[in-house]
Amino acid sequence: MVKEIRLPLTPETARLLRAGDEVGISGTIYAARDVACRRLAELIRSGERLPVDLHDQVIFFAGPTPVPPGRACGAVGPTTSKRMDPYTPELLEAGVRGMIGKGPRSPEVVSSIRRFRAVYFVATGGAAALLSTFVTRCEVFAWPELGPEAIWRLALEAFPAFVAIDIEGGDIFTEGRKGYSSNC
Repeated sequence: MVKEIRLPLTPETARLLRAGDEVGISGTIYAARDVACRRLAELIRSGERLPVDLHDQVIFFAGPTPVPPGRACGAVGPTTSKRMDPYTPELLEAGVRGMIGKGPRSPEVVSSIRRFRAVYFVATGGAAALLSTFVTRCEVFAWPELGPEAIWRLALEAFPAFVAIDIEGGDIFTEGRKGYSSNC
């Protein structure tokens, strides 16, 4: 059964999610890749003002392609989240409640997810054109000079994802491997 999530991602909603849950995410998110995440972390470290209030926000590790005529958004799919691991603990401490990406996270990030009661969602990689059909609005929000590495604001409607790591540290990547190794 798909759990429908309405953003912003509140602590109460995050508490109801478990690793392995299939979700449909609706509401406004911010898409940011490597360069934007690094800039955000640098601003946090220096105490400077951020271009976005990160409290209870979800960051999608993605950079949309140009918007084709008649569409709300170009292709937009998850990038490998591990590249954002150096910045994730600071982003979570600054209030980010959720992230959407692909692939496993480092032990430090899993620990930070538990500490800050956040959720890591995964979306299907290689399906960027399909995933863009769940985006109803897409616009550059900050740092337009970065092109696809800018911060984008996206409106989602029932965006399909799975809970990969929950607030307790339940982790589909770790738990899934255990299940297969015990059957060999």
